[in-house]
Amino acid sequence: MSQYTKRKAVVLVSGGMDSAVTIALAREQGYQVHALSVAYGQRHSSELAASDRVSRMLGAVEHKTVSVDLRSIGGSALTADIDVPLDNVDGNGMIPVTYVPARNTIMLSMALGWAEVLGASDIWCGVNAVDYSGYPDCRPVFIEAFEALANVATKAGVEGAGIRIHAPLMHMGKAEIAREGQRLGVDFSATVSCYQADDEGRACGHCDACRLRAQGFREAGLDDPTRYV
Repeated sequence: MSQYTKRKAVVLVSGGMDSAVTIALAREQGYQVHALSVAYGQRHSSELAASDRVSRMLGAVEHKTVSVDLRSIGGSALTADIDVPLDNVDGNGMIPVTYVPARNTIMLSMALGWAEVLGASDIWCGVNAVDYSGYPDCRPVFIEAFEALANVATKAGVEGAGIRIHAPLMHMGKAEIAREGQRLGVDFSATVSCYQADDEGRACGHCDACRLRAQGFREAGLDDPTRYV
C-alpha cells in the first residue's frame, strides 16, 4: 500500500466556528486529523489559542502552528495599522480591507507540504463562498485551481494517490454551519471569530466576522455562546 493512501488528513484551523465544524466533519468521516494553524502576524492572535483548544477538544491527534510574517508586507486591516471596518451593514461591493493578500494560498501551501511529510492525501479547510466577506480565495474556483496545482507540484501528486482539497462548508450559510456544528457536538463557546478579539478571545460584536457569526446563530434559532467585550 502506498504511503499516500493512509487515512490521514491535514485540517487548517483558524480557531473560528467554520474550521471547528470542518475538524468535526473530517473526524466523522473517519480521518485522523492533523490540525494546522498559521501565525501570520494577525492582530487577533487569540485565535491561535482557540485553534489549539478546539483541535484538542475535537480529537485531533496533533496540532501544529507554523509562522509566516505577512505583517512585513501588510496590505490588510488584519496585518497592518488599518482600522477594521465596524457595523458595515451593506458594504460597497468591493473586496474589504480585511482581505489578507495571499493568505489562503500560503496556508494551503503549508498544509500541502505537511501532508506530503505525513503521507496524507487529503487537506481540509473551512473556506465558505456564501456567508463570507467577498474574499477571492474563498471561492470554489480557487479551491479547484489549488487542487490542480497540488497535483502537478508535488511528489504525492506525481507518484502517489494524488492530493484532494476538501471544502465541505463551501456552499453553506452561517446558519447551516451553526446547525451542523450543533449536530456534531461542537462547543462554539471555545471558538474565536472576531477580527479584533482581545487577548482573552472576547469579541467586539461589530466587525463583519462578528455580525455574520451572530446572524448565523440567530437564523439557526440557537443561543449565541460568543463572549463579547
